[in-house]
Amino acid sequence: MPVASSSPSGDGGAANLEERLKALINRSKVMIFMKGDRNTPRCGFSKQLIAIINDTGVAYDTFDILTDEAVRQGLKTFSNWPTYPQVYVNGELIGGLDIIKELLEGGELKETLNP
Repeated sequence: MPVASSSPSGDGGAANLEERLKALINRSKVMIFMKGDRNTPRCGFSKQLIAIINDTGVAYDTFDILTDEAVRQGLKTFSNWPTYPQVYVNGELIGGLDIIKELLEGGELKETLNP
């Protein structure tokens, strides 16, 4: 399914962006919005997150927020989470690197990513 582009003006643009964000969030069971991608993380937080997720063996997809300013800014508002990376499972925001580290330390990460 092609993902519609958003227009910066009017309610139609905001509605299109929200639909586009929902489509991206649900593109994979585990979806990670980050700087870079799984093969070339472009910041330390993203690199740490990918290393942790890779160790779980759980399948996931990534979206490089540096390639799309509308998604980068819009997702912060949509999710009410101001930083990246952001991890979604089954369309629900789990959190960022700190939350993933807490889940890992608590032994709950794999169960959270693969309910």
